Amino acid sequence: MTSTENGPGSTANAARRPRVVVVGGGFAGYHAVKALARTLADDAEVVLVSPTNYFLYLPLLPEVAAGVLDPRRISVSLSATLPRSVTHVHGEVDDIDLDGRRVRWMDPEGHHHTSGYDRLVLAVGSVHKLLPIPGLSTYAHGFRGIPEALYLRDHLIRQIDLAVAAEDPEERRARCTFVVVGAGYTGTEVAAQGVLFTRDLARARGLGDDAVRWLLVTRGEVLSGLDRHLGRAAETVLRERGVEVRTGETVEEATADGVHLHGGERVPTRTVVWCVGVRPDPLVEGVGLDLAQGRLVVEQDLSVPGRPEVFACGDAAAVPDVTRPGEYTAMTAQHAERQGRLAGRNVAASLRGRRLRRYRHRDLGFVVDLGGTDAAANPLRLRLSRLPAKTVARGYHLLSMPGNRVRTAADWVLDALLPRQSTQLGLVRSASVPLDTSSPEVPHHPQMPFPPERSGGREG
Repeated sequence: MTSTENGPGSTANAARRPRVVVVGGGFAGYHAVKALARTLADDAEVVLVSPTNYFLYLPLLPEVAAGVLDPRRISVSLSATLPRSVTHVHGEVDDIDLDGRRVRWMDPEGHHHTSGYDRLVLAVGSVHKLLPIPGLSTYAHGFRGIPEALYLRDHLIRQIDLAVAAEDPEERRARCTFVVVGAGYTGTEVAAQGVLFTRDLARARGLGDDAVRWLLVTRGEVLSGLDRHLGRAAETVLRERGVEVRTGETVEEATADGVHLHGGERVPTRTVVWCVGVRPDPLVEGVGLDLAQGRLVVEQDLSVPGRPEVFACGDAAAVPDVTRPGEYTAMTAQHAERQGRLAGRNVAASLRGRRLRRYRHRDLGFVVDLGGTDAAANPLRLRLSRLPAKTVARGYHLLSMPGNRVRTAADWVLDALLPRQSTQLGLVRSASVPLDTSSPEVPHHPQMPFPPERSGGREG
């Protein structure tokens, strides 16, 4: 096992300058590092440990799967957007020694490294939330990172191509049937974007406009828990496009050639996309700190009780919600970004002996991009739908992205003017995007040492 203790940022350096280690490069971790670098400047050494060398702008991931955006557009380079004073370590943390104030991580080539810290920020994000459904982990695929989006895009194209070649009408129908489970942000947008993409593919290959069938299966309502306007607007668009929205329904079993629904119906399909929320990264369970709903218990200032040198934010932290006494903030990108900024500022304040600020927030509204010219939004409680909401949604994303704005906007313009490309890249195989990203028994592709990205989540 190698160590960073004798390299740049060694113990000798730590004696001169305090070292802050941030674990996780999603919304919370990325913005925590930016706040730290801006607040502390050269007064401390800031180290970011992340399994990728980019920040993933997760809200636009469905547009990658639908062929609207190049995946590099939402993969914002860490080295290009973070201050040079920040040291980025490419690896995944697998052990934290709280008493010894040390973290250990594995780099992309399987070597282990360790580093000490004076302050630790846990922003490890979240992974897929699984349910004990037979066949789920074998036949369904999640949607949390670039590999999964690329795999899904190839898979959709492949199913349409195979449907064209199929001689059996039943097989053709099954390959043209797509089931999305979960109607939160991700599931709703995947279904909305996917039906447009596959319908164009089917039309171009001579299958006809009615060949494609999409089902959105959800136990509750569409976009449950958000402003009802968003759910109603999204459901209206989905139904207009022919998506079968099955509210109050669940999947009982997944097989190689279909799914069984709770109501008794069997749906022949080769595609099951699992979007039933997320849960905190399994790393938090092994840290040895108090948990609430699987998330690390923190004070209102994001510090961990009894461990003033440790802070947590984003999906990994159970942050008290001042607007809903007794509850915790939702696992959304909006909260993760704000909490990351505050965590960075409070770490800096703790190093300087200053007062820590408490996390407070005001709901600024949400946007849901539904593909084409449709969207739903409620900025500052103003209820918008269709094209006005689309304008707000794309403007919001461009303002929120820390980079690649011009390239993203250019892709949107090209998508409006040109047909989408339908070549299969074949870069990601099914075994490389396991649904159970936390299982040590999951076989990883030899050129993909880490499971799909773990980053600040978008929804809970």
